Order: sequence, then C-alpha cells, then structure tokens
Amino acid sequence: MRDEGNDPATGDLVMALARRVRRAHVEALADWEVTPGQARALRVLAGADGMRPSALADALRIAPRSATEVADALEDRGWVRREPDPTDRRATRLVPTDAGRHLVERIDDVRREASQRVLDVLTPAQRRTLHEILAVVVGEDL
Repeated sequence: MRDEGNDPATGDLVMALARRVRRAHVEALADWEVTPGQARALRVLAGADGMRPSALADALRIAPRSATEVADALEDRGWVRREPDPTDRRATRLVPTDAGRHLVERIDDVRREASQRVLDVLTPAQRRTLHEILAVVVGEDL
C-alpha cells in the first residue's frame, strides 16, 4: 500500500494533465501557425457568428487592446473580417470568414485528437470514470 502522504496532490495531477493536453494541442496547431489564444478567439467568434471586439475581450477575459491585437492577427491571416455592426453603424463587428470557420472545424478535430492521444494510456473504463469525475468537478453534464 502506498503512503498517501508522499503522493502528489490531486490538484497538481490535474494541472499536469492540463499542461500535457495543452502541449499536445500547441504542437497540433503548429501546422497552421496559429497560437492557442488565436484559436480560442476564432472559436468564440465562430460560435457567436461574430461580435464586437469589446465582447470578444469580455468572452476571452482579456484587455480590449489585447483582443484588438488578436483580431488584427486573425484578420491579417484572412480568418476574420471587420464589418459594420447592423445595430450601430459606428461600431465594428468581427466576423469569421469561410476560411476561418473551416479552420475552427479543423482545429476542433485536432484538439480532440491531441487530447485522445494523451488519454490513450487509459482503459475505456478508466476514461469513463475520468469523464464522470471531471463532469462533476467542472459542473457540467457532458
């Protein structure tokens, strides 16, 4: 029987797993030269079918200036375009292009595959148990 006092804390293990999954995700994104932050912003924009830069900043929990920098990078790559907000012509909306929407689909597939590779060490029963536990901890019924 192992001495429980010498085991890493559960929280540390959760953080180590998150880092491992994130590393796998970053490696998978390298093909498109897109950062995790850009991928996340693009996913948020695609899910909302576009939004104002201030709303993107709020959704990403970043400073408005940082959201503008992310939007600029996405626009430079042709993944996002700026257009007038239909409810206020003085405002601008960030809208994903068809290429941006396609990239989100590909990134989501790659993200799932990267996570699966990390979790391949688990048996199907262990995966189900981990899923059930994480769903309770995160507070979502997935």
